[in-house]
Amino acid sequence: MGGATIRVAIVHDWLVTEGGAEKVLRELLELFPQADIYTIVDFLNEAQRTKILRGKRSHTSFIQRLPLARTHFRYYLPLMPKAIRSFDLSHYDLVISSSWAFAKGVQGRRHICYCHTPIRYAWDLFEEYTAPLPPIKRELVRWSLNQIRRWDRKYLPDYFIANSTEVAYRIRRIYGRESTIIYPPVDTDRFRLWEKKENYYFTLSRLVPYKKTRLLVETFNKMPNRHLIVAGTGEELEAIRAIAGPNVEVLGYVEDSVAVELMQRAKAFIYGGYEDFGIVMAEALACGTPVIAYGKGGALDIVDRESGVLFGEQSIEAVERGIREFEGRSFNPRSIRERALIFRRERFLQEFQKVVDGAL
Repeated sequence: MGGATIRVAIVHDWLVTEGGAEKVLRELLELFPQADIYTIVDFLNEAQRTKILRGKRSHTSFIQRLPLARTHFRYYLPLMPKAIRSFDLSHYDLVISSSWAFAKGVQGRRHICYCHTPIRYAWDLFEEYTAPLPPIKRELVRWSLNQIRRWDRKYLPDYFIANSTEVAYRIRRIYGRESTIIYPPVDTDRFRLWEKKENYYFTLSRLVPYKKTRLLVETFNKMPNRHLIVAGTGEELEAIRAIAGPNVEVLGYVEDSVAVELMQRAKAFIYGGYEDFGIVMAEALACGTPVIAYGKGGALDIVDRESGVLFGEQSIEAVERGIREFEGRSFNPRSIRERALIFRRERFLQEFQKVVDGAL
């Protein structure tokens, strides 16, 4: 059964920004251009819609129309299981969910879930999310997350695809299910090899606490002879700008073309977060740029000894040790680029199609 002859629905948790999950969605629409898209809320602008959804419109849930949903849709977290189960997908031959939260709980026959991670704030980050809250609010949130846990284990797809070895382990631990590992797609045509590196380090991410960009800035503040360029936006932007030393350049938002050029020319890409996969690290490798990263999660699949350095803790001391180890070694941009090719988008499309063919 070919992809052009079947009715396909693709279910995505929510569409509010462009990140790694949205890059996967874009490639799924390359594989199934006729697919209908379902999501809890969709607040993409027209430029993002053209880029991610290839100009298509999505079907949204009732949460889209609730008060303040555009700016505070996460407040409706307890309603999201109901929202995702409200979609009637019974007339589709194949349902594909691209899920890091609730999309995997959608009902549909022949349901394949591409799992970016089980719901992290309900499972692995449960204490981190709830511990800082005031006592009454903490108990309410704990109760709500426990309800989500029960729901999350109840509604499982027919087939799991994990985006990394780390996520395959979480699926086995939380759901008791095995999965096929298919790494997310890297556009290695856009992130091209650049062999002439310049004397700066580069990081790019959403500026939110778990990405640990602040940690990187604090480390470079203690290493004033090294230059760090930070790109990205998020809730920590102004706080990071406020603490950045003279050797740290905080750019905020940059156009894609600028981000690619900064990544190509950097002596190293540095990343402090604990990622499920971390596609931005693979994009750096595609530029021939070595990666210095926290040695946990998806970084273990992406970075080997020939392509970078992994540090063992999310601490200033560990990051500094990683930088010094990097500076004591030499790296070949062409070999690093070869490492990235195992994540190329063509490989993703071929492997995903193989799973679909098997399911059908």
